[in-house]
Amino acid sequence: MASALKICYAASEVAPFAKTGGLADVSAALPRQLHRTGHDVRVFMPLYSTIDRTGHEFHRVDFVQNVEVRLGWKTYAFSLWTAPLPGGGPAVYFVDCPELYMRPQIYTSDPDESQRFGLLCRAVFESCQRMGWSPDVLHANDWHTALLPLLRRTVYEWDQLFRETRTIVAIHNIAYQGMFPAEVIADLGLSGWRHLFDQEDLAAGRLNFLKTGLIYADLVTTVSPTYAREIQTDGYGMGLAALLRARAESLIGILNGVDYDEWSPEKDRFIPHRFSRKRLAGKKKNKRYLINSLGLANDGEAPLLGVVSRLVEQKGFDLCVPVLPEVLATSDLRLSVLGSGERKYEEFFTWLQDRFPQRVVFYRGHNNELAHLIEAGADMLLMPSRYEPCGLNQMFSLRYGTIPIVRKTGGLADSVRAFDPETGEGTGFVFDHFSPEALRWALELALRTFRDRPAWKQLVANAMAQNHSWEIQTGRYIEVYSRLTGL
Repeated sequence: MASALKICYAASEVAPFAKTGGLADVSAALPRQLHRTGHDVRVFMPLYSTIDRTGHEFHRVDFVQNVEVRLGWKTYAFSLWTAPLPGGGPAVYFVDCPELYMRPQIYTSDPDESQRFGLLCRAVFESCQRMGWSPDVLHANDWHTALLPLLRRTVYEWDQLFRETRTIVAIHNIAYQGMFPAEVIADLGLSGWRHLFDQEDLAAGRLNFLKTGLIYADLVTTVSPTYAREIQTDGYGMGLAALLRARAESLIGILNGVDYDEWSPEKDRFIPHRFSRKRLAGKKKNKRYLINSLGLANDGEAPLLGVVSRLVEQKGFDLCVPVLPEVLATSDLRLSVLGSGERKYEEFFTWLQDRFPQRVVFYRGHNNELAHLIEAGADMLLMPSRYEPCGLNQMFSLRYGTIPIVRKTGGLADSVRAFDPETGEGTGFVFDHFSPEALRWALELALRTFRDRPAWKQLVANAMAQNHSWEIQTGRYIEVYSRLTGL
């Protein structure tokens, strides 16, 4: 094993303490696995008032209390609390500043949003100083912590504690960049370094947190190899493609892993019948249980398609509007949809449920137990994403023998291989073009293959043989850290 590393991991959300998306899952799973492999990992996040402390052992960090940090004209005071990350993880350090984090939501549109995360970045350095802890790697995640590399080179450049610290900015979704009026530079206490920010942005009256991090980080990572290539193109780069092309040699894509302690058919606590690749009887029982629970027409021979997703434009549901009614009208397909999001998609799936009673069920909202049941009981899972930095549901599905139907983009392209009935190789159904015709082709191919029982049996076996565990992916991060630091 490489030398034990000191890794400071900063994120706006970490599961189970605060979660709005996949960032929280990664920010728990990666530090947990790094800790298990012997590295000194310390995770920093805000102490939001929405965090439920029940069942967690929170303790004050006595030597980091009421620390004053001046941001422009205003002085904030923060204190530090800590609790272990559940599941044998490292310590999580919570930055407690009620003035900034006592809000009804994790993210806000309040005028001090830039200060909320500017303070988080400053608190990371201030806390490390009081710990006397010199990180080898400072791992920032998304725009919320993307000022860390700049702060390392400016406000904290004097401190020898950080002389050897190397910085990484991880892009989880480039669509979210942290855009603010240029005037917030003063509110962040960074007026003296105005010349280091992107001057074209400032001339246009804006400041971009993520872009700033990408300019000054020693290394940039993102959550899949294909996404790393895609975001260097104008179609996917969301205005940052040219900068990322310039940094291509220091941009690395590492596919996210899956927590198989949580997502595994052999030990899933949310499903009534556990099963494995060699003992698949439980999967059929889960399908029957799911169909009965949802009130679908009980035909165990009919294919069951699942959707577990945020219902937003990124996820590609515009393609479903012309395709799904036609496919449902001409086949015996059953459909179970779990999710919420934009009103037009919620209304579409509500209409689809009314149009095909007992064949379509739409559950609006989030239900963790139902998500596990769909992964375990459905025959197929649909992810027609317009773009997908990584995606996790397709990897959950592979583990449960639920065959993904995906568009070839981002992490979907990296984790699902098109099934070839001639060779018996592949793990799912993959379509290239973002068009209704391409989705229709993939669905019809999946339904034809489902009726070919030997081919389907081989496909399920292939899917369940895949290993996308964090144990493997963490090894790739360790290689990157070691190469970056020389340790």
